[in-house]
Amino acid sequence: MTDRPATAPGPRRALVTGASGAIGAEICRRLAADGWRVICQAHGRPADAERLVSELGALGAAADLLVCDLADEQGVATALAPFLAQGPIQVLVHNAGVHDDAVLAGMTAAQWHRPLDVCLNGFFHVARPLLLPMIRTRWGRIVNVTSVAGILGNRGQANYAAAKAGLHAAGKSLALEVASRGVTVNSVAPGIIATPMSHAFSADDIARLVPMGRAGECREVADLIGFLVSDQAGYITGQVISINGGMI
Repeated sequence: MTDRPATAPGPRRALVTGASGAIGAEICRRLAADGWRVICQAHGRPADAERLVSELGALGAAADLLVCDLADEQGVATALAPFLAQGPIQVLVHNAGVHDDAVLAGMTAAQWHRPLDVCLNGFFHVARPLLLPMIRTRWGRIVNVTSVAGILGNRGQANYAAAKAGLHAAGKSLALEVASRGVTVNSVAPGIIATPMSHAFSADDIARLVPMGRAGECREVADLIGFLVSDQAGYITGQVISINGGMI
């Protein structure tokens, strides 16, 4: 037996990075529907995240806007400070990510670093300030939204695949560090999901690549994450869970 709480104690707050994107916004909607006060982080498209916050508020949900560049460690710490002053944030869904595609032989150093700075370094920058307050409550959930590219690789995406695979390893390692404190850490690796970023895939491409013959829905990714951050998922940690219609 342990003395860790079975449910999240105190105010229920969840931070979702990359909330201005299609998947991130749907994750925010799901968590808000589940009773979480959602902190919606954005950088490149803050107006989209602001509209999402207004949408959630109109539905009676509690939501806040957090604008910061995840690649900027000090900027993230400064932006998070007022939220942490109100108490621990017990759910982190690190969904933010960027592409900057090129074959490795023609890739610039800036292209190589950009996905790593946002996806992998951004995880470090946002997770570290949350960890000790979360651990003290003896309840927490961390989910990294990665990609099938981090498992299989993808032509022209050595940088992006490296960043997502790095999140798999970082998540597994962190899961070992915090498991005894009631904090779980998992990764969700989507395949082809119906978002603006998936428009490069034709119907023929999807039929060839995906055994189920269709792109996934943002809602399906959000539903999986909603379960992983729930009380019912307290014994699932250190996992990379694929959601890709049978691609692997």
